[in-house]
Amino acid sequence: MSAAPPDNDVLWARGIVKSHHGTPALRGISLGVRDGEVLAVTGPRGSGKSTLLGCLSAQLPVDEGEVWFNSAPVHTLTRAGRERLRRDRFGFVGSEPHLVPELTARENVALPLLLAGAGNKAAYTAADEWLERLDVGDFARHRPDRLVQSQRQRVSVARALAPLPPVVFADDPTAPLHREAADQVLRILTSAARSHQLTLVLATHDPELVRFADRSVALVDGRLTAPAAPVPRGTALSGTPGANAVTATRR
Repeated sequence: MSAAPPDNDVLWARGIVKSHHGTPALRGISLGVRDGEVLAVTGPRGSGKSTLLGCLSAQLPVDEGEVWFNSAPVHTLTRAGRERLRRDRFGFVGSEPHLVPELTARENVALPLLLAGAGNKAAYTAADEWLERLDVGDFARHRPDRLVQSQRQRVSVARALAPLPPVVFADDPTAPLHREAADQVLRILTSAARSHQLTLVLATHDPELVRFADRSVALVDGRLTAPAAPVPRGTALSGTPGANAVTATRR
């Protein structure tokens, strides 16, 4: 039996290999992510960033190797077990907003809280707070087809953060946004993670966004290369934070 991961690593991968239709995407990746850390995974398009996040977040089963969450094996879970883990413990933001088209922005953000058993008042109060923080509170009652892409993306970020899951995965979340809006959304993501001790794993091909992370690792052709120097906690970032202090209670 293999050794369990270190206690301070909320996510831990060892020797993970993953291919897509016979084409290697990850080639023996070993990586630990500390509890409460903001980790940036960088690299050019096609380097394996999305596949790595997919394996760490239980969206994709690994071909070889191990993935652990809070010292529990993920790589041995059934499909149903991976779905429960994603629903109950992880938040996810992709490069494209995937919202339920029949629901309003407010209902989309409240949905994961309602599915987790929160009462209507608590779920919709949290939804309203996060929509305001993402500067889309005025569009709370609009359905996705009435929103522009950048607004839909902000709603998807609010949906991922509203339940305050232990780990949030963000796969190129600022792709639909211009620079100023991208910086604001990243400030909100990282400030929410730090204030609530959430772990944030951020994949990006934009080197400018690494400054928001505590640490970064780089992928090239499915392999880890020398990581960039870590950014000490508390280092001031340029500009004014785009979010107010977060007051919601982590579940």
